[in-house]
This record gives sequence, C-alpha cells and structure tokens, in this order.
Amino acid sequence: MSSSDIFIGEVIGTAVLILLGGGVCAAVTLKHSKARNAGWLAITFGWGFAVLTGAYLAGGVSGAHLNPAVTVGLAIEGGTEWGKVPLYLFSQLLGAMIGAVLVWITYYGQFQAHLTDREIVGGPGAQDTVKAVPNSEPGPVLGIFSTGPEIRNVAQNLATEIIATVVLVLAILTQGLNAEGNGLGVLGGLITALVVVGIGLSLGGPTGYAINPVRDLGPRIVHAVLPLPNKGGSDWSYAWIPVAGPLIGGAIAGGLYNIAFA
Repeated sequence: MSSSDIFIGEVIGTAVLILLGGGVCAAVTLKHSKARNAGWLAITFGWGFAVLTGAYLAGGVSGAHLNPAVTVGLAIEGGTEWGKVPLYLFSQLLGAMIGAVLVWITYYGQFQAHLTDREIVGGPGAQDTVKAVPNSEPGPVLGIFSTGPEIRNVAQNLATEIIATVVLVLAILTQGLNAEGNGLGVLGGLITALVVVGIGLSLGGPTGYAINPVRDLGPRIVHAVLPLPNKGGSDWSYAWIPVAGPLIGGAIAGGLYNIAFA
C-alpha cells in the first residue's frame, strides 16, 4: 500500500465520516433544520451510517482505518507498519477538519440563524453582537463539532472513552484483518457500523462517545477558527480526554487481541 493510497483514502474516508456524522448532529441541533430534535437514535444511527460510508469509500484504497485508535490497535496487532502510523494519523486529522468545514458549509444558513437567535444565545441585542456567549464556556453549537461529558469527572470520562474504544477496536481486529492491514472487506464495514451504533446506544450517554481522537480534535479545531457568531468557547480543558482515551483504548485492544486471539 503506497503512501499516496494511504493519504488519499484516509483523507476522503475520514472527511465523509465527519461530514455525515457531524451532519446528523447539525440536523438534530440547529433551528430551521427539518430534523431538529430528532433525538439520540437519529444521532447514533447517523454516525453508524457515516462509518459505513467512509469505510466503503476508503476500504479498497487505504484500509479505511479512519481513526487513530484503530491505526494504533492495528500497529500493535501487527497489521500495520509502525512507520506508516504518522501518515495515517495526519491524513485522518486533515480529513476530519475538511469534513467539519463541509458540515458548516452545508448548514451555513442554519448556523447563522441558530447563533443569532436570542432564545439560543440569550440577552438583549444578541443578534447584533458576536460576544453574547462567553468565550470561556462551551458554545451552543460545540456539540455539532466535538463531544462533551454530561457529568465532568475526569476519571469516569476517561474510563468511558477507553472502554468504548476497546469494544470498537477489538471488534474490528477480530474480523480477520490480514497482516498487511488491507481493510475489513465488504461485510466488515457493515459489522463495524453496527458496532458503532451499539456503542452509541449503550455507552455513548456519559461522554458522547468520541471513540476516535480525530473525530473530536479535528472538528474542535475547526470550531475554534470558524467565523461563527456567538459561538462561545471550544472547551479545550476537556479536549485531551477524547484524544487520550481512544488512543489508550486502541492500544489496550491491540494488546488484548495478541493475548487472547492471535
């Protein structure tokens, strides 16, 4: 597998993953969206279909890791060369950022309407200012871009992300990925998508189940730099947890695979 294949496949696959996954969050969250308030089931299935689409697009090109935790798990398991890991991670982060920008473009009008609505941002004159939401607080649309806990408890939040990611990566590794790390195959993409739906339904409640460092970090960076009115802060104090937790979970899954299944 060439470096160009890895770069192209991971950028495109991850961009589509974030476009569809972030897109369902935008659809459910934003005013003047036909899917507003569709709920958690819509979000979990939307993310599952996002994984499915991204995996099928990139599977034959890069192996469709689309997730640094998967890449780390595969490297520990032996299916991916460690020398290729930095390229995978860079490509995934770039793709995630592109996907987040595409969500903003797709829902541009809804973002503007939502973030200038006094019921959302509060206060008289909110429609005329870009400072209505304090920059120290997570903004009203941050959840479209990145995850956040319902209860802020560092140990619990980190453990939740680790546990959920172990389930994801172990489920992928046990599908028979070959030694070259060439992907999941036709049925594997569907199985992985259903696993993601299951994780969202069962384990996603506490933290929003990042289970993918670039799924959270890339869009969070985009949220920080986009010219969104009244966007508030990007919650950087929490941002390390959905990066570190999935990476730890991926590493644990790779080790467990070698102990129990190899």
